[in-house]
Parts: sequence; C-alpha cells; structure tokens
Amino acid sequence: MADIGRITRVPLRDVWPHEALGLTTWLESNVDVINDVIDLQLTNAEREKSVGDFNVDLTAEGRDGDLVIIENQLGKSDHDHLGKILTYLANIDAKAAIWIVAYPRAEHVKAVSWMNESNLADFYLLKIEAIKIGNSEPAPLLTLISGPSDETRRVGETKKELSERHHVRERWWMHLLSEARKRTKLHANISPSKNNWVGAGAGRSGFAYNYFALRHRTGIELYIDTGDKEENKRVFDGLHTKKDDIEIAFGEEISWERLDNRRACRIAKYYEGGGYSDSEDRWPSLHDRLIDAMISFHRAISPYLKP
Repeated sequence: MADIGRITRVPLRDVWPHEALGLTTWLESNVDVINDVIDLQLTNAEREKSVGDFNVDLTAEGRDGDLVIIENQLGKSDHDHLGKILTYLANIDAKAAIWIVAYPRAEHVKAVSWMNESNLADFYLLKIEAIKIGNSEPAPLLTLISGPSDETRRVGETKKELSERHHVRERWWMHLLSEARKRTKLHANISPSKNNWVGAGAGRSGFAYNYFALRHRTGIELYIDTGDKEENKRVFDGLHTKKDDIEIAFGEEISWERLDNRRACRIAKYYEGGGYSDSEDRWPSLHDRLIDAMISFHRAISPYLKP
C-alpha cells in the first residue's frame, strides 16, 4: 500500500506575517483559490481601492463583470471589518462581498446569514487555514462558512412577507380600535397588535372577548380558558343551555365550539368575504360590521357570565 501523508496545520502568521503585504498581496495574484470554493469565477483582482477614507483590501470582477469586494483577516472576525464591508457594499455598488478570516465568530456567521436573507447583496464568509502534507510547502485551505443560497433567499422572502403582514395587521387594529372606542368601552384600553387577534377581559378570570382578522376572514369570539379543562367545559355547557336565548338576543346564529380535544372552548361568529388583506378603503365597512357585532355579542352573552 502506498504511503499516505497526513495534513498538519501551520500558523497563518508563519506563512503571511503581514495581513496587507502578505495575505492580500498573495490573493491578488492567486484569486483563483477563491474560485475553487465559491463559483464566482473571479478575475482582475486589484488591491487597495479607495472608498472615502477607507481602502478595500481587494476588488475583483465576477463572471458577469460585477464588482466583488474581498476583505481579509488573519485573526478573529470583528465588528470593525464587518462595518467596513457594509460600507464598501453601500458605496461602490458591489454585487458581492467575500470576508476571509482565520476564526469566524458565531455572531458574525449569523450576521452574514442575515445579510444573505435580505438579498441586498451576496455575502460569503470563508475560513482560511494553512496546511502542509508531510514536508510539502504550506498551502491555503479555504472553507465556506456561510454564503447565499436559494434556501436563504426563500427564508428572507418569508421573513419579509411576515414583517409586512405584521405592519398591515397593526394598522388594521389601530383603525378598528380607534373607531370602537367611540361606540363601546369594551376594548377602550387595548393597544393595536401585530397578531391576528386582539382581546379584552370579560370581567371574569379566564374569559375574553376577542376580535380576530385573517387575510380574507374576520370574526368575534368569547374565548374560555380558566386554566382548568373541566371547568371550561362546564361553563361552556352552561352557556350552551342558553343557546337559543343568546342567539335571539344577538340576532344571528353563532358557532358553538366545545373543542373536546383542547383545554379551551370558543363561542364565535365568523364573517367571510373580507379581511386585513383587502384594500384599506374597504376596512371601515369591515370594521363597522365587527364593532356592531361585538356590541350585540357582548350584550347577549354578558348576563350569563356573572360568577
């Protein structure tokens, strides 16, 4: 059997004693080692491109001629270099950034992943080591720690969609609660929420009158959760014996949901054909319907909720 060599690691400072004059200069002439790790097909590497009061370690061109910046560190990743990279990206219209470090910190790995989720630019974090096999000359070993991918972009799009949805819902509740305060004190002390529901106590522990809004559906409910499943079912069953009287007082049929497989119970009224995803000029009419329903709902049920 042929002899098999073993990899040994060499201190980076033994190979490149100086970061700028050593590692950066070497990468300028050997930028293809990066191409072996990430598929950017970098060419035309140049050192020390000026960006205001700063100088980029290296710039190169990607396969489509887009500008790529490369920042190097022979030590641990730090906030200073991360800040410089973001400054370069913002000021020279680069399409990608490559950060090469000896020791990537966990918080910076997370920051690079977050940048890739934002999809503003492609951001690669590479770990550099120097290795030898037997008595060979030292060679660089680059490992991709974090970089853009279809998955990170999908995650970013999902987060963006959720964030936009939260802002829309918060505006929805702000308008609804503002109008509701003019007509009832029930939710007068409730603040807008990013959730799909807002609620107020029913004057008895474990009971809440909630508004809820989905993209194309809205409704109101009495939510019953005292923390005790048997007590919840007992109260629900007691209210259900008054079903006909409550629905007559309310003026419409109601959904009675005992939820036998869950601890809580719900008495609700659902409205189809409109929700927070509708254009905002439709919101007032949707809000009016909900507020009117909540006032009648509260009036119909509250007499039966006394302890």
